[in-house]
Formats: sequence, structure tokens, C-alpha cells
Amino acid sequence: QVQLVESGGGLVQAGDSLRLSCAASGQTFDGYLMGWFRQPPGREREFVAAIDWDDGITDYEDSVKGRFTISRDKAKNTIYLQMDNLKSEDTAVYVCTAAPESQFDYWGQGTQVTVSS
Repeated sequence: QVQLVESGGGLVQAGDSLRLSCAASGQTFDGYLMGWFRQPPGREREFVAAIDWDDGITDYEDSVKGRFTISRDKAKNTIYLQMDNLKSEDTAVYVCTAAPESQFDYWGQGTQVTVSS
């Protein structure tokens, strides 16, 4: 059974950086698409970034391009989200997710990121 456990959230000021981690376990992730979503207060969950586990190709939501970087460490079965130049609108619960095929089937519990302006 796939388990995804996030860590690294916290309270920071605008312009600061944070790195989120997602430890994945339960099976090998060859062929998976791994990603991060976020849910801002009072809003729907939204896509942030994704990475192909095999070849490392990435994709980002427009508002985070140039500020966020998704990466993976195959040896540690972990994905990361490096977030730089954080803005108050980045405040949200960030959730790690995994897609074995065409949809994200597995989700973590989330980690809170709060950016004060």
C-alpha cells in the first residue's frame, strides 16, 4: 500500500524559502507521476507541480514557475518542493500525490505552509 508522508511546512515571512519533503513508501515508483497540490483557505485544491519519476520531466502551475522547484531522490524514495520568494498567496495546505497511471490515486495528509506579509 502506497504511503506518502509530507514534512517541512511552517510559518515564514514573504520572500523567505521553504523546502517540503514527501517520503513515499509501499512499492517502487517506476512509471509514476509524482506531484504536489495545495489547498488555500476557503478554496479548492489546486495543482502546483509534478515530476515524472523515471525521467525527471517537470510541470508547474503558472503562478509558481520560476519560484518553486520540484525534484526527486530515487535512492531515498522522496520528492521535494523547493519554494523560494514565497508570497502570502502561497499560504495553503500542501499535499503530496502519486499517479500510477492517468490520475492521482494516492494522497498524503498534507503540511501547512503559512506566509505572512
